[in-house]
Order: sequence, then C-alpha cells, then structure tokens
Amino acid sequence: ISKWRLSGINSEYLPDLLGKTGLLVQFSDSAQPDVELRRAAVRSMANLCLSVPGQPYLDESYRSVCFQTFLSVLQSSKTSDVDDITFCMLLQNALKGIQSLLNGGKMKLMQTDQIGSLLAVLKKCMFHGLPGLSIEMPTALYPAPLPQYDKRSPIKQEQSEPATFKQKKSKGKQKKGEFGEEGKEGLGDAGNESVLGTDMLKLHLGDVQNSPCSDPRTRASDVAHVPAGKDHLSSHYNSWKRISSSESEYSDAEGGIQSKVRSYQANVRQGALACFLSAIKSIEKRVLYGYWSAFVPDAPGIGSPQSVSLMTIALKDPSPKTRACALQVLSAILEGSKQFLSVAEDANDHKRAFTPFSVTIASSIRELHRCLLLALVAESSSQTLTQIVKCLANLVSNVPYSRLKPGLLTRVWNQIKPYICHKDVNVRVSSLTLLGAIVSVQAPLPEVQLLLQQPSSSGLNNSGSATPHRFNSSEQWRKALPSEGEPPDNPAGCTSSEPCWLLRLCVSIIVLPREDSYSDSDANFPSFSSVYEPCPLRLESLQNDQQILCVTLLLGLNHSENPLVKAAAARALGVYILFSCLRQDVMFVADTANAILNSLHDKSPNVRAKAAWSLGNLTDTLIINMETMGQSFQEEFSDLLLLKMLRSATEASKDRDKVKSNAVRALGNVLHFLQPYHIANPRFREAIEESLQALISTVQSEATMKVRWNACYALGNVFKNPALPLGEAPWTMQAYSALSSVVKSCKNFKVRIKSAMALSIPSKRECYGSTEQFCQIWSALVIALQKSEDTEDFLEFKYSASLRTQICQALLHLLSLARSTDLPVIWETITENGDAIKSYVLQYLKSGVEENEAGMHTDLYERERVLKGAIEHLGGIEKQLEGKARVRVSAYLEDVLTNHANATELTEA
Repeated sequence: ISKWRLSGINSEYLPDLLGKTGLLVQFSDSAQPDVELRRAAVRSMANLCLSVPGQPYLDESYRSVCFQTFLSVLQSSKTSDVDDITFCMLLQNALKGIQSLLNGGKMKLMQTDQIGSLLAVLKKCMFHGLPGLSIEMPTALYPAPLPQYDKRSPIKQEQSEPATFKQKKSKGKQKKGEFGEEGKEGLGDAGNESVLGTDMLKLHLGDVQNSPCSDPRTRASDVAHVPAGKDHLSSHYNSWKRISSSESEYSDAEGGIQSKVRSYQANVRQGALACFLSAIKSIEKRVLYGYWSAFVPDAPGIGSPQSVSLMTIALKDPSPKTRACALQVLSAILEGSKQFLSVAEDANDHKRAFTPFSVTIASSIRELHRCLLLALVAESSSQTLTQIVKCLANLVSNVPYSRLKPGLLTRVWNQIKPYICHKDVNVRVSSLTLLGAIVSVQAPLPEVQLLLQQPSSSGLNNSGSATPHRFNSSEQWRKALPSEGEPPDNPAGCTSSEPCWLLRLCVSIIVLPREDSYSDSDANFPSFSSVYEPCPLRLESLQNDQQILCVTLLLGLNHSENPLVKAAAARALGVYILFSCLRQDVMFVADTANAILNSLHDKSPNVRAKAAWSLGNLTDTLIINMETMGQSFQEEFSDLLLLKMLRSATEASKDRDKVKSNAVRALGNVLHFLQPYHIANPRFREAIEESLQALISTVQSEATMKVRWNACYALGNVFKNPALPLGEAPWTMQAYSALSSVVKSCKNFKVRIKSAMALSIPSKRECYGSTEQFCQIWSALVIALQKSEDTEDFLEFKYSASLRTQICQALLHLLSLARSTDLPVIWETITENGDAIKSYVLQYLKSGVEENEAGMHTDLYERERVLKGAIEHLGGIEKQLEGKARVRVSAYLEDVLTNHANATELTEA
C-alpha cells in the first residue's frame, strides 16, 4: 500500500480497498478475529491517508470511511487474546491515520459529535499505560456551554448563571464528591473509574519534600509558595514512581518484556498527543474552549481529588518526551486564549451561593501557574524543561493579571531566575523569553515594577533554586508601592542613571556572548550580580555615550545571520523608535527605517513578523512628528525612503497574518503622512493605488480578525488625509463598500467597531461621494445598529454597547453632513425603523461618560451638542425644501431630544 501511495497508481484500487465492501474496511473491522491482519489493514489505511506532493488527496467519501475506522479502533478495548504490544501498535496506526487526515487532508472538525468523539479517544489514549492510572472514558466528550448573552436584566442573569455552566449529565451514577469539576465532564460519563486510590491522594507536598532527592524530578521543596494541603497533583507522585529493574518482581526476561511494553505504551501516549496537537489546529478556538475543563486543570474542591488533565502527564509521566508533548499541546491551547481568559476575575472575599464563570477561569489560571511551577522544579530533562518555560511564557502572555490578585507573576519570576544560568542554551533562551513576557504584560503592573527593582542576588545562587519573594495580600503590595508623585525608593548602591538589573543582564549577554555552556556554578557565569541595579529604566536617563552604544548595537545586530538575533533586534528598534528623544531625530528614524525594511524582506517568517511590528511603530511616530513638529519634519524626511516604505508595506500585506496585521497598520500611517506634492508625484501614484487596493482587499478577506481590525483602522487613517481625493477616486467606493459590509456582518465586534469608526471620519460631505454612496453607508449603519446584539459568542457580546455607541456617533455625523438629495432615503429608513433607531439613540444619549472599544470618551453634553447640530443643519435644509419634499428628519430628531430631556429631568427629580 505504501508503495502504491507513493507511486501514485493507487486510485484505481481505492473502491476495492475503501469501498463499502472494500478489503481494508472488512479487515479493519472489530469483528476481524485475526488481530495481526486487522493491524496490517489499519496501517495500510493510514498509509493511504498520507499526503503525497503533486497527487490529489483522497475523496471526501474515502476520508470519512477512514476516519470512522480509526475512531472505532481507538474506541475499542483490549481483549484477553491480544497482547499489549500488538494492541499498542494497532492504536498507534489509528492515531497516525487520523493525524494524516488532519494534516495532509486539511480536515476541519466542525460537527460537535465528531469533535467530542475524537477528543474522548485522544484523552483516553494520552493516558494509555501510564503507571498507577487507569481511566474509563465515555464515547464522546461534551462541551461545557460557555455563557451566552440573554436579554434578561443583569441581576436576573447573574442569579441564573450556575445553570448556564452545568455540564451534560452522565448516564452513569456518581458518588458525591468523587470527581472535581473536570472529572464530571471528562470522566463522569463512564460511571466507573478504577483509579487514584486513597493512599495516592493522602500524600501532600510535604511528603514529596521529605522524599529522597536522588531523582531530580522530586525537587519540589523549592516551591515554597504552594499552600500546604492543596497540592493534590504532587500527591500522586509516590504511586507513580518509575519502576526500576532492580526492584521489579519479574525475572530478567519478563523485565525486558515489561520494559518493551512500557516503551510501546509511551509511544501511544506520544502519538495521541501529537494527534491532539493537529486536532487543535483543525478546531475553531471558540469551540475548542468549550472543552477547556477536560484538559486544563482546575483547583479541586475540598475533599475532592485533582482530576486528570494535560498537567497530570506533564508532572507524572515517566517519559520526558511524553511530558514535553503534553506541554506542547497545552501551549497550543493557551496560544490565542487572551480573549477567552479576559473574563477571569478573582472572587470577592464574601461567599457566594454559586461560582461565576469568571471565578472558575481565574481558579484554572491559578492552578495552571501552580502546576507548571511544580513541574519546573521537578524536571530533569532539558528538552522538557524548555517546553515548561515556553508554556509558562504562553500563559503569561494571555492572562489578564490586572483582573487577578497580585502575586502570580512574583512566583513565576522568582522560580525562573535560576534558569537564566542553566547549562542548556535552549532553557536560557526560553527563560529570557518568559521574563520578557512578564515585563510586557498589559497595563504595567506595580507588581512587575517591584520585581524590576529587586536586588540582583534574588534567585541566583549555587543551588540553582529561588527563594520566592512574595506578598501575602494585595494590601501589602499597595503598602510596598510609593505614593503617587513620589519617586520609588532607591536601595543602596543604585543611582538614577543606572538601568535595572534585567537590562544590564541582557546587554551583558549581547556584548559578551559565550559559546560554551554555563555551569551551575557562579564561578563560570558572568558576574551579573555586580551590575543588577533595582531602578526603572528610561532611555533618556542614560548618558549620551550609552544611548549611542545601545542604538549602534541594535542597528548592527539587525544584520545578524542568526534569525533569532535579527528578529529580536528588529523588535527592539521598534521599541526604541517610540522614545521621544530618538523619534524626533530624522537621521535615527531614517536609519531605523532602512534597517527594518531590510528585515522585512528576510526569509525567516519570525524576522518579518517582528520587522512589520516595528514598521508599524515607526510609522506611528511619523504621524506624531507630523502633528507635533509640523512641516519641518516632513520636509526633512526622504521622499525616496517614504516611497520604499509604501511599496515594502504593500508587499508585506500579502504575507502571512502575523506580518500582514502590522503591514496594513503601517500602510494606513504612511498614506496619512503623504503630502499633496507626494500625491501629485507620478512615482507615488501607482504605489498609492496598489497600497489602497491592498487595504481594501484585506478588509474584505477571510484573514484573522486582528488583521481585519488593523485594515479598518488603516482605512480610517487614510480618510484623515485631506490631500487624498476622497469621494472622487474610484477606490473610494470600494473602500466604503468594504467597510459597510464589515460593519453589518463581521463576527468580531471589535472589527465592526473599528469599521464604524472609519466610516465616521470624513469631515466633509463631498468625501462620501455620490448620493447613492452616502445612502448605502447610512443604510449599512442602520442595519448594523439593529444587529448590534446578534451574536452566538458570549465573548463578543460585551462589546455590543461600544458598537452601538460608535454606530450612533457615525449616524449623527452623517446627518450633520447630509445634503437635500440624501434626505428621501434617510426619511424612508426612519419611517420603517424609526422606533428602533430612536431607542438606540436615547440609550446612547443616556449612557453619558463611557469608555468604548474605539478608545473614545464622549460626555453627555458633547453627545447632546452633536444631536443639536444635526437638528439645526437638517432644519435649515428642510426649510429651503418646504413645499417640495415631505421630509421632516429634523422633527424626528427633535422628538428624540425632547424624550431624552424629559427622561433626564425625571431621573434628577
């Protein structure tokens, strides 16, 4: 079969092999008595699912047959007449087959029953043969229904919230308290689980701390921050110790067989995790997060054992490769989870009758931190250790720490610092990446500021372990912070001109590269302790020669042959360009632009992504300089370089999404920056047209929402440039049409908000073009307003109020610019939907001061002023048309204003 598949002559045999009565279908059936024949048939079927370059893939009907066959194999149980190794090989072949379908066939898992069945068998197989654990799984997992919007009042909705999160009940009976929350979904359906005996569960962290340290994976004593009595995961450790041959009850021959069986079982677990990784890429993220609790740990309830999850494998699997695979899967789940995790919030101190979804997610986040830090100090394999640190970095990048009680980042910080000097270079690199993620958390946190001010000796000692420096409550954090307006305390030896220890460390690593491996001894590690200084960094605080050193270093490293170094240098330049002392220097901006454009054409996708981000930042500074420095900066900036930036950004907008999202942002900035003499220049004309077409096509594309958001933002930037022929050029209609389509139908509300904002930017009526074009925009915004609550995704609903605010602002803006020829269509819309529009506008006027997603703050008086302006403008037009047209839009708006005034008076009374 393998030879047929590779030679490309197998298509004529497919009906005989994979048809309803095909040989492989018959031989792979569970009723097949010859297990070796069944295994060979499944293997052959898996080979047929391989993707071969230049050959068409299997038809959908054959793919469906193969998928169901593989699923049946994985759902089957081992019978007494089948030996362990043969059964493992059978499972491995089925897992490889599914992985080939997901990867080579680009299979998208859409149906709930299909996803649930696959995830159930993958969870079963990823624990296959794990010492001390035997689980029973249902035929399918069911997603926990994520909270959806319903149109009740907030109080009623909160009271009914527990029912929203109930998971599908199992058919089998459960004993009260037998499983944690995750067990109810992932294992409860089985009704019977022969696992995790009482002896396993009674062990706590103290037991592990007192155990012999011969195995480096038992070094749990470093986790001083883990509360005693809560470490249920570590309690399984002694029952899952690796079996040494000297302690085995088997003879040498039997021991060899058992060792081989364990090896095959580990391969099954690795195959299941590899297949899971492919499945994650084939499942829409919002659907995947419905199964969050089946694979991600949550803090167990009092008296309940810790349910099995990916962290169970990461902590307890005897195979370091399997542990690394589990961490890769967890990282993939965490990647892009920022929106899902954004609802997390720590519970108030008072007890509640139920656990809100936000608190459940916050609990899961805390448990992930605890388990990953436990795995960190217990791990002996450098390869697996790298995966733990990468997983932590992914977690830190997505968690909303500003909504959680402080202390989590301190624990991560203190645990990771010893690994900066680890003997393995990959561990060192990932540790620095994690530190970078910590200092990059959104809304700069006081906790991170204090960590940067810690003395250098914290965490770097001969033992390689950290002494966690933590605060017991948020109150102590507040006490530790300087009062507003006061400078932070400087410990002895720190001067205001010296940067913090982390920066000095990074500069030292760059300036003094070491090719040899660092040992655990400080004697062979650069003496960073003398340069760690606990004070916050501002580039302006450095002396001039130090600034020149940093800038020269980065510009030079931007030409490095190492893509990791080049990517880091490109990103660092994107940070430096934001400093006012540098962005106002035209020569530095030009040098940085040339360096970034060089990296934007690099063959490494990672380098291009970082360069695009930096180009977006650099073009942001062009706009800032244009507004603050005026004509002088624009005249000094090279026209040739500006044209080069425009062309490079246009080309980059066709790259992968991570490059594209920032490339379109840069395009919008450059097009905003262009002056009349640029636009009149024939050399610029073609580049401008191509860049505008790139923006329009990106708005209309099926790219990620981040890309489309940036494209809408960019078009809004374009509309701010009065030098562009907005309303006259052919691209105008295309741009408005694209934005109108997005504001009505895009699934992502943030993108809708940004498109509505862009539509409200042109300041003159002629910028909107013909009456037909103006009325199409008006009608699209009215439809968008009425659909502002239509979403199946609860994560989007929280933006609906901001969307309505932005649409109402856009509608009033259009009314304040409307011509007499526009009024018939406007009046027709009001006649048909007047009540609905009126209610939304009243709600908009009532909301007063509000922070919306567009970043705008408009108070009550400003909103009333805009409405009155529209009434006055329309009243003047209608007065001129008296007797010629029966439209009274101004009277309709006056009625809205009167209703608002009456409601306000009633409220104040």
